[in-house]
Amino acid sequence: MPELPEVEVVRAGLAPAVTGATVLGVTVLDDRALTRHAGAGADFETALTGRGLRSAVRRGKFLWLPLEPRSGGGEPVEAVIGHLGMSGQLLLRAPGAAPERHERVRIDLVHPAHGEVSVIFADQRTFGSLAIDELVPTADGAPGGLGGGEASVPRQVSHIARDPLDPAFADAAFRGLIARKHSGIKRVLLDQSVISGVGNIYADESLWAARIHPETPAAALSTRAVNRLLAEVRHVLEKALAEGGTSFDAQYVNVNGRAGYFAHSLNAYGRTGEPCPRCGRPIVRVSFTNRSSHFCPHCQRGPRHPSS
Repeated sequence: MPELPEVEVVRAGLAPAVTGATVLGVTVLDDRALTRHAGAGADFETALTGRGLRSAVRRGKFLWLPLEPRSGGGEPVEAVIGHLGMSGQLLLRAPGAAPERHERVRIDLVHPAHGEVSVIFADQRTFGSLAIDELVPTADGAPGGLGGGEASVPRQVSHIARDPLDPAFADAAFRGLIARKHSGIKRVLLDQSVISGVGNIYADESLWAARIHPETPAAALSTRAVNRLLAEVRHVLEKALAEGGTSFDAQYVNVNGRAGYFAHSLNAYGRTGEPCPRCGRPIVRVSFTNRSSHFCPHCQRGPRHPSS
């Protein structure tokens, strides 16, 4: 599933094409791509056609395009919200380009500087979605996410915590939440109400870098360890972002259809049986709910259990 770096790469690629553009037309080829939208495909097409797009914004794994108010002034009150799910892609194509494989929705735009362009939502496994959602004020009064200036966020995203690359992310509040969580730290990192955008890949990589076992109870971590972990989370995400994200197959690509190459920089995730880059012992894989955890049992010592 695309995580924060992959979605940020897509957002940054969309931003120049959509900011200030107007929607010329919308074609919904598969209503399954609108599972988060309140209406059917025809409603989505009608509601979006003719609207202006203000920017491209992201929080965690969600991105949205605030819509200019129908009255022509003031702050946006609606946005097109997108979630890539397992295999969703948002691609920029020339107007009239041939249909993409697994194309679900096509949004035709005209930009005052760049001319016409089409935004294609393609999704092989149909777990991703687009929707028009109302914008609500942010709880802290800060901009809703990276790329936007308005202190608003789609209602469907309002329960999602800020991500660690967001300038408004509160380190102290994060430390306070960690101190009250007794679940394993990896489970807490995947809790999008605590910190957003960190999925299985980057949780494993961050815990390896911080030398923390994934099953260590979050509340058992010292303040120093939490600070070290948060610093490593940011470092891993920023490095992945610089390398275009992680692509294991053709399902994740940027807006131009190119894959990321952070998979070549992974230290733990997906490296079962390979030597740990730090100590040389084998990386192990253990079941974790419906996922897997990858870590070095030598560098990331397991939590100590009191004697019975």
